[in-house]
Amino acid sequence: MIAMRTEMERLGCTFLFHTRMSDIKQKDGRLTGIVTVRGGNEIFLPADRLVLAIGHSARDTFSLLLEKELSISQKAFAVGARVEHCQSDLDKAQYGIEDSMLPASSYQLTAKTADGRGVYSFCMCPGGYVVNASSEQEALVVNGMSNAKRDSGYANSAIVVTVSPEDFGSEHPLAGVEFQRRCERKMYAICGGKIPVQRYEDFVMNQKTSSLGKVQPCVKGRWHLANLREALPKSIVNGMIEGMEQFAQRIAGFDDGDTLILGLESRTSSPIRIERDENLESLTWKRIYPCGEGAGYAGGIMSAAMDGLRIAIKIQEKIQAQKGDSHAVTDKG
Repeated sequence: MIAMRTEMERLGCTFLFHTRMSDIKQKDGRLTGIVTVRGGNEIFLPADRLVLAIGHSARDTFSLLLEKELSISQKAFAVGARVEHCQSDLDKAQYGIEDSMLPASSYQLTAKTADGRGVYSFCMCPGGYVVNASSEQEALVVNGMSNAKRDSGYANSAIVVTVSPEDFGSEHPLAGVEFQRRCERKMYAICGGKIPVQRYEDFVMNQKTSSLGKVQPCVKGRWHLANLREALPKSIVNGMIEGMEQFAQRIAGFDDGDTLILGLESRTSSPIRIERDENLESLTWKRIYPCGEGAGYAGGIMSAAMDGLRIAIKIQEKIQAQKGDSHAVTDKG
């Protein structure tokens, strides 16, 4: 990443760290620039084009864009929890043998519930850790990570269930964000901000875990035994259980009672879509380009990168077309 940034700087890019976009300016319906805040100081940056590659958790920016009357709509996403297994159990189930020469095994699983909801594994971390990734006061979110050696001895991934605008309880464009917040605040409350941990058997039986089995929490952050069902909507709980049962048909022991459930995983993808036209510009602000996962046009790192390439090519084409028009006028003159 450092090498990539250095090369981009050589080509003329400037990176502004610890800097927040606080406003977007226009004059006579035309973009003029943005206002940024760094260290309490406001700085105006002139711009005739703005790419909004803001990520799927840029909630303050979502609110700003709605205030600026960019067209925003609700979008389906997924909510669930992290599940953790002994890496050796997964390796044996998938390889059929235990061999230290083989890499830590991974998986990618999908299922469908009886009521038609999708359930899938997300961001699988072989030999990894569950991480407290909270970003708001009194709200709890977890994520997963693996070091290069993948040697923690435990594997984790998100097991998530799709939620749709029908589940949000409101037609407001940011109703999905509020759905996420409600779940995150409930998960924070049950353990006072510590990561709630529960054996899968107790999760199914809807009872608080009092002691652990063979799987121990491999966590970056404080944790506490709990009953995650106190903070999860019934549809998510039922979907996770149905999914785990189906996944166990493909990976033996996946739904073992000692498997751990750790919550909450709520940031799988953006809960909104910033509407754009055939030129990939905002429907309401020309020369603003909503981009990638946060804008609702990607579902992961690679697809977000591809969307960025599409927008870069589109901008380049428009610049070249404008240059061509300028040359044509000059020739006629």
